Amino acid sequence: MADISLSRAVRWSALKRWDSAVGALLIVLLLFSFGFVDGFSNALNLSFLIGNTLPIALIALPMTLLVVSGEIDLSVASTAGLSGAVMGALWNQGMAIETIIPICLLLGVVCGLVNGLLVTRLGLPSLAVTIGTLAAYRGIAQIVLGSDAVTDFPSQYLDFAAGRIGDTFVPYAFLPFLVLLAIAVVALHATPFGRSLFAIGASEEAARFAGIRVKRQKLVLFTLTGLMASLTGIFWALHYASARYDNATGLELSVVAAVLLGGIDFDGGKGTLGGAIAGVFLLGALQNVMSLQDVSAQSQIVVTGVLLVLSVLGPRVVRQISTARAGRRAASTPTP
Repeated sequence: MADISLSRAVRWSALKRWDSAVGALLIVLLLFSFGFVDGFSNALNLSFLIGNTLPIALIALPMTLLVVSGEIDLSVASTAGLSGAVMGALWNQGMAIETIIPICLLLGVVCGLVNGLLVTRLGLPSLAVTIGTLAAYRGIAQIVLGSDAVTDFPSQYLDFAAGRIGDTFVPYAFLPFLVLLAIAVVALHATPFGRSLFAIGASEEAARFAGIRVKRQKLVLFTLTGLMASLTGIFWALHYASARYDNATGLELSVVAAVLLGGIDFDGGKGTLGGAIAGVFLLGALQNVMSLQDVSAQSQIVVTGVLLVLSVLGPRVVRQISTARAGRRAASTPTP
């Protein structure tokens, strides 16, 4: 029992240390950028930074919960693209935007539900399932809209998605995100539902014996992830004033990299939403700085890939070091 308690204490200590390191790195990057990167402190650029990071941040909320439970969804970008394609197609047919948005959100629920049913009812691995639906949803999006780009959405929606509050750098869309973030933090860290997700990620079999309805919880998470991916697709189309079938292509890589960079363990059972969001904005700020420094898009993808590898490797190294130190301290402590 003492060994188990020690192991848990070491994991939690390592997690807090990694979260703190990511937060500190974000602060250092921001201070450096404000001081030495031309144009970074401009209100318009800061607004662009937040607006361009919001699609990653929106999907990172449910993705964090999903990874904590030991699963993953790589189809989120394709779901977002499908949502935007359906939005553009329905708008071309003359349907009101107020009717289109609920339809697209319902579509996201269906996409997430399909993923969840394949994983929970058929017992298929989520990685394989969502790689398959990644291709399927993107293909359906291309069938729905073809190569067309729809750009003539109502100006009030475009202004909300891309505009900022007065002369500040804060986008209008950032305020609803803060509300969603607060809901997600409370759900994960202050409710029985959130505690059940950590239990499932730590040991699915033990969680099942404890009375947790594992399959239902995971089905809810996949459905929620599909819903948020669809919402992201709507925001993407309005923010960039363009609905295309290939919207958000590659976004899943940035989401997974940011979430893992924030200390969410890929094996499940460990992580904090604060760390995940710090990872999201660290990645967003880094991409913004690279753009201001005229770093090519291909090089930015390489950096994102390297960060993805480091985000998986880093917490494990920190945890191993903490375990070794704790073991040495325990061995050197005299037995009473």
